[in-house]
Amino acid sequence: MEFTKTYVVKDEHIDVQNIMDGLYYPFYMEYCRHAFIKEVLGFDFEEEARKGIHMVLSNYSIQFLRSLKRGDQFTVTCELCGDAKGLPKVHFKQSILMNNKVMTKGVFTGTFVPAAGGRPYLPESMLLLLKDTPVYEGQ
Repeated sequence: MEFTKTYVVKDEHIDVQNIMDGLYYPFYMEYCRHAFIKEVLGFDFEEEARKGIHMVLSNYSIQFLRSLKRGDQFTVTCELCGDAKGLPKVHFKQSILMNNKVMTKGVFTGTFVPAAGGRPYLPESMLLLLKDTPVYEGQ
C-alpha cells in the first residue's frame, strides 16, 4: 500500500542556485513517513516511547534525479516493505514526485530497540503488518 502527502517548497529551503537545497528532501520524506507510521501503521512515537519502545533509523539512501524549485507543489510517497533476509528491519520506499515525474527516491531502513537498551527487534504488531507487504531486496 502506498501512502502519499502533498507539500509545497518553502522559500527558506531554496539555495543560491534557486533550487531546493539537498538537505531538505529527506525532511519532506520524514514528514510523510512519520504521518504514514502514525496514520496507517498506528505507531505513535510518543506513546510507544512511554512504553519503552523506540523506532529508529539505521540506514538510508537517496537518489536525486531532478531539482525542485521555489513554490513547487510535489507529492511524497511512502510504502512499507519487509526485510528479504528476515532481519528485524523495516524498509520504507519513498519518492518525491512532481507532475508524475520522480524527482528524488530513497529507502529508509529502521528497526525497534528497547529504550533501556538491547538488541533490535520487531514488535508483534509490526510483524502482523509486514505479513502482507512486499520485501525489500536491496542493501
